[in-house]
Amino acid sequence: MTPTTPKPAATHKPRPLIDLLVSILIPSLILMKLSGESRLGADGALVLALAFPLGWGALELIKYRKFNFIALLGLISVLLTGGIGLLKLDNQWLAIKEAAVPGLIGIAVLVSTYTRYPLIRTMLLNKAVLDVDKIHQRLEQGGHTAAFEARLLRATYWLSGTFFFSSVMNYVLAKWIVISPAGSEAFNAELGRMNLLSYPMIAIPSMIMLMAIFYYLWRTIHGLTGLKLEDIMAHAGQESQS
Repeated sequence: MTPTTPKPAATHKPRPLIDLLVSILIPSLILMKLSGESRLGADGALVLALAFPLGWGALELIKYRKFNFIALLGLISVLLTGGIGLLKLDNQWLAIKEAAVPGLIGIAVLVSTYTRYPLIRTMLLNKAVLDVDKIHQRLEQGGHTAAFEARLLRATYWLSGTFFFSSVMNYVLAKWIVISPAGSEAFNAELGRMNLLSYPMIAIPSMIMLMAIFYYLWRTIHGLTGLKLEDIMAHAGQESQS
């Protein structure tokens, strides 16, 4: 009997369109269209809407068997939103929750700089995206390691700033749009509109800021090592060995 080779864990591939559809568009439409008493009712629509991002996030965590701090915060955020709506808590708690999640990530990014595992290396400088070993080898050869670490720390401050920006904007958006009592049909409709508006008003600006930070990081690596973009991408090392 030939021994069976253990099946490797599935590799996560970014699917932004599916993430957008499952986490924002479908839940928002459910909240705005199905919250009436003649349909699912406020509580039923809220539970169904939250089931999509909750189920998708749980599936991602289980399927890829990898702890993801940000994904875990996302799941907690969904559960808190459901709790606020179903328990009919004051709307102030929704605004606090909306601000707390990105705010906690921003704080975690800063605190992680004092640990062995800075989050910026997980988010931007990781081996799934860049050939980190080649980069560090070139930095050591040129004696630029200290300069790179200083600029990486600066990028860390900017990265945390993007989450603090999201925190403030989430609070403002929640206070501006969600004004009806929690658990009502109007509350669900406002929650749906808030989710839809959060993408162009918060997610896109934050994404642009992240791209700017990544560009700064790339320019830093290029300036200190002389490596081109195609030289530092993670797949480049694999292709050269094949």
